[in-house]
Amino acid sequence: MLHHYNTVKGYGENEITIERSRFIAYVNRAETEEEAQAFIADIKKKHGDANHNCSAYMIGEHNLIQKANDDGEPSGTAGVPMLEVLKKRNLKDTVVVVTRYFGGIKLGAGGLIRAYGKAVSEGLNATGIVERKLMRIFKTKIDYTWLGKVENEVRSSQYQLKEIRYLDAVEVKVYVEEGTKEIFVDWMTELTNGQANMSEGEVEYFETIFY
Repeated sequence: MLHHYNTVKGYGENEITIERSRFIAYVNRAETEEEAQAFIADIKKKHGDANHNCSAYMIGEHNLIQKANDDGEPSGTAGVPMLEVLKKRNLKDTVVVVTRYFGGIKLGAGGLIRAYGKAVSEGLNATGIVERKLMRIFKTKIDYTWLGKVENEVRSSQYQLKEIRYLDAVEVKVYVEEGTKEIFVDWMTELTNGQANMSEGEVEYFETIFY
């Protein structure tokens, strides 16, 4: 698993007009090629009357799955420039579809490349990008008398609070970045005067808004 990577926040859309042609960008996260193709099929069904529904996606830890489709536009003027935007933004597990309704003015090859690239870029900006960091969940069990101090210190620290479980003892779950276990354990031990019982939990990705 990658230590961290960037991807889109989720589903998003954005429309621009260039020389009377409407370019509607649809963006989504897709962790498999099947998910990407299903998303493309849904957009094509939604806009069956459009002149073109061009698409691109990049999937996998090492970007092994990369596809671009011009959907009737001149070869290399739509899908490839769309894919290039994903590469330049260094995004993974992302699928984009740009629907075009022709406005009567031909843009030429260069114009199409710029238009599709701009549509995707602005679509990504409208959707938002997140950074996913691999985190270890640490479970810290403490007496209820420590809860106020520990919760306040965690919330004002570099660490992210996942949840608090109110059991016989309080269980505080905290996201700790992989590779910084010892630092967290030392910090929590000092914070609680050695009264905390800590254990490692599962590993999962924590998302923060990149832009």
